[in-house]
Amino acid sequence: MTLPVLQSPLLSSLAGVKHAFFTRRGGVSKGIYAGLNVGRGSKDDPEAVLRNRALAADWFGVETSHLFSAYQVHSSLAQVVEGPWANPPEVDALVTARPGLVCGALSADCAPILIADPVARVVASVHAGWRGAIGGVIADAVRTMASLGAEPARMVAAVGPCIGPASYEVGLEFLERFLAEAPGSQRFFAPGARGDKRLFDLPGFVLSQIAAAGIETAEWIGADTCANETDFFSNRRAVLRAEGDYGRLLSAIMLENEG
Repeated sequence: MTLPVLQSPLLSSLAGVKHAFFTRRGGVSKGIYAGLNVGRGSKDDPEAVLRNRALAADWFGVETSHLFSAYQVHSSLAQVVEGPWANPPEVDALVTARPGLVCGALSADCAPILIADPVARVVASVHAGWRGAIGGVIADAVRTMASLGAEPARMVAAVGPCIGPASYEVGLEFLERFLAEAPGSQRFFAPGARGDKRLFDLPGFVLSQIAAAGIETAEWIGADTCANETDFFSNRRAVLRAEGDYGRLLSAIMLENEG
């Protein structure tokens, strides 16, 4: 089975780096998880999830044991991946300098970010919901990459499919928290349907945090998970429909072997 993927033009231009923003298309899951659900934390059939992960690993040309995703907890923590682990760590960013190891981020509205320094040959995957983004997960991922020899000025970052500005309506308490913890962030809020609502630009805010971490070359690939049911899983859409659960998308990056 050939899985369709979305890619970043910026990352695609880098030699020795392979990446993919997988959609829900393809895969073997059924029902509300139909397609490529890779979320082991979902209530989907575990065997279907394992098969979907194997399909994603095969797209990269590696064994399933070389596809890594963390136990994501909306933290600001990153961890270096050096080889197979017994249990996924509770972090929200994975970093590696080892070819053939795939760093993955799971999402279903939160912003997945893939980062690469093609000179130092260090890559990272980041899961950034609003909590992680405001809490500093992007900065920690960049610092962890730098500990392996990468430099922010050389890094290239791409934000994958996430909830778009037109779909993310929040209350005033959400706005107030951002104004308190991220001064100047009011530019990422627009009027909502009512006076006590605002529309939040998650990808715009994430891009601002990427820039603040010193990365000058970055883009959002422009896909709204909540608005496009055909291609993406969405937590917000599932909540609005009272579906009880939802699938998870995979965004992943890998260093290819040199030569």
